[in-house]
Amino acid sequence: MSVIVRFAPSPTGYLHIGSARTALFNWLFARHHGGKMLLRIEDTDRARSTQEAVEAIYKGLEWLEINWDETPVHQLERIERHVEVAHDLLAKGMAYYCYCSPKELEAMREEARKKGLPPRYDGRWRNRSPQEAPVGIKPVIRFKAPQEGDTIIHDLVQGEVRVSNEQLDDLILLRADGTPTFNLSVVVDDHDMGITHVIRGDDHLTNMFRQFQIYKVMNWKIPHFAHIPLIHGPDGAKLSKRHGALGVEAYRDMGFLPHALRNYLLRLGWSHGDAEIISTEEAIQWFDLDHVGKSAARFDFVKLTNLNGHYLRETENGLLVFLLIPFIEKSGLTVDAEARDFLRRGMNGLKQRAKTMVELAENALFYVVPQPLDKDAQKILNEEGLHILKLIKEHLSSLPEISWTEAQLENYAREIAEENNLKLGKIAQPLRAALTGKTVSPSVFEIMHVLGKDKTLERLKISLERPI
Repeated sequence: MSVIVRFAPSPTGYLHIGSARTALFNWLFARHHGGKMLLRIEDTDRARSTQEAVEAIYKGLEWLEINWDETPVHQLERIERHVEVAHDLLAKGMAYYCYCSPKELEAMREEARKKGLPPRYDGRWRNRSPQEAPVGIKPVIRFKAPQEGDTIIHDLVQGEVRVSNEQLDDLILLRADGTPTFNLSVVVDDHDMGITHVIRGDDHLTNMFRQFQIYKVMNWKIPHFAHIPLIHGPDGAKLSKRHGALGVEAYRDMGFLPHALRNYLLRLGWSHGDAEIISTEEAIQWFDLDHVGKSAARFDFVKLTNLNGHYLRETENGLLVFLLIPFIEKSGLTVDAEARDFLRRGMNGLKQRAKTMVELAENALFYVVPQPLDKDAQKILNEEGLHILKLIKEHLSSLPEISWTEAQLENYAREIAEENNLKLGKIAQPLRAALTGKTVSPSVFEIMHVLGKDKTLERLKISLERPI
């Protein structure tokens, strides 16, 4: 069997992190089985769907490098087909017109509330003739659901799931204005698109039973269902914005790398032994639904950040500079060719001390322009610190360009320290403060090597001329 899955977001907002995981699981399942992943935009909610949200979905998936096969399907363009199936069900005697007024429906809900029952339609128009229809009421079309026995589904994640049919009322297929409802549209589209596996969040479990019944009545092939537990916060509560329920673009702007976020989402609810760092190739090779857990996964920003630090360190320096420049330019700076070269040559030291692109940008600013002294750096460049800095500058001025390497600069600094009965740190710290504006940075001798002799001495001069 050729596998065809679909990712079907509603364009009513950003690409939520939970939806991104659903897209990833669908994509990996399709690629693992050599099948297809289709994209369907479920935009029938005209009041809330926006083109801006559609574009956000596309951009979010593209940033995560989750690609889809074939042209995306827009559900709104298929309404005539959904209506056609509703009328087919009418012709089969498996649907009927319901003329209940809003007042009657509210009375049913109130009666159910009094009895402590969930609100449900009581089927009063199930076997009545449209000739009895009251004047002025536009009907809906309802599905004539089975009233006895159970609906049983073998879910690829949840196992056997069943519901008593008496708990399911007669689903509305077409509203009074003639527009189709979600459960009808989804079944029709999944059938027409040849979907073999429906992989989605377990908040759709209730919908699954209703959709299953429509498949059976239409005598359509029923896809395999796989309902993935939702993502919760670290405290076990439903994922909210404070936990990380943000759009994919927010994670990009916070400085996370797409491969790191993908790796983290993959491990939220799926496992392969003790593997934590999983490449795309390994994920495609290993992924299947039998290792998706039944319990809700817990989102942990600390773990994500640490994982991102790993990917950041493993990223090639030239690519990292390319990704870094927009973050630096957000601070209003322009990265010219010289600064770009400094960043590339100094990246090995920089990326060891950052876990996000935002941190990396903050730490790298000194390679773009001289930075003001922070409070700790000001303390170091006191009268004593400036005296030591002046001493170092005088010695460095005489050092030939050929000796301006990281190793030789460190050896030279040690010699100066010994001659003046100082510890190496007493020399390195004023240098670091003068060159970076901070007390924490990559090796100061690496920085001096990257900046070169002229730029290093220029920055030392600037610091020496600053008023204390």
